[in-house]
Amino acid sequence: MSSSDKGKNYSEGSSSRSVTNPDIHHHQQQHQQAPLSRYESQKRRDWNTFGQYLKNQRPPVSLSQCNSNHVLEFLRYLDQFGKTKVHIQGCVFFGQPEPPAPCTCPLRQAWGSLDALIGRLRAAYEENGGSPETNPFGSGSIRVYLREVRECQAKARGIPYKKKKKKRNQVTRAAEEDESNQPAM
Repeated sequence: MSSSDKGKNYSEGSSSRSVTNPDIHHHQQQHQQAPLSRYESQKRRDWNTFGQYLKNQRPPVSLSQCNSNHVLEFLRYLDQFGKTKVHIQGCVFFGQPEPPAPCTCPLRQAWGSLDALIGRLRAAYEENGGSPETNPFGSGSIRVYLREVRECQAKARGIPYKKKKKKRNQVTRAAEEDESNQPAM
């Protein structure tokens, strides 16, 4: 048998074994995971971005040292990449929902984007071993910051923000309607 034949037999044998060997085939299937959902992919990207932000701090900040102040700094840092025009108090278009001309007011991250980001990072923190009690993304200062951003952006765009009323329980409402439809005795 020539050396080229040996190589040919070896490669043929190894490929046929990998296809017919059920242990190897099962092992390969275990390592092929279903693709991540859009939400899971975004959450992973956000988590990696936040981790990189902490590493780039001088001095670098470890995740165990991270607190709500670091999260607030991160949100302010992200503003420079925003796409939402937020009119400043002195702008002639302040309070107008659809200004007729461009202005020099800054672009910011939209409140809804920040709110969704915090939700994903809050979940990722706990999925990566952080406890809910120490989660910096769930702190009161983050909620206050998000509320202020929402109110400021709504005011600058002339869109009043109204808190949605919670829907009452359908069963309770149906029971009340039944009682009101009953004749009085």
